[in-house]
Amino acid sequence: MTEEKPGSQSEDQDMAESTILVGSKNVMSYVLACKTLFDKGAKEVVIRARGRLISRAVDVAEITRHRFMPDVVVKDIQIGTTTVQTDKGSELNVSTIDIVLAR
Repeated sequence: MTEEKPGSQSEDQDMAESTILVGSKNVMSYVLACKTLFDKGAKEVVIRARGRLISRAVDVAEITRHRFMPDVVVKDIQIGTTTVQTDKGSELNVSTIDIVLAR
């Protein structure tokens, strides 16, 4: 049996399993995904979005906190910018957000 250090692959894998990538589905689909992850024992859930979907990610976090799980708090919010390739080959800067909810 080996002892794992913080930031190890297992911890990264746990974080990946508790990350919700916000896309084009309706808000309640992502709220249900958050609730399901918490019900399965996750201590933290990361809601990740970029571009125009950032407002949807904020809606997911707020609905989850206020309507379904009042014991959940916003632990951290990280914002940033990523570069993506367009269809024409040029680079475009897109804003990103990670909202960390914790129990």
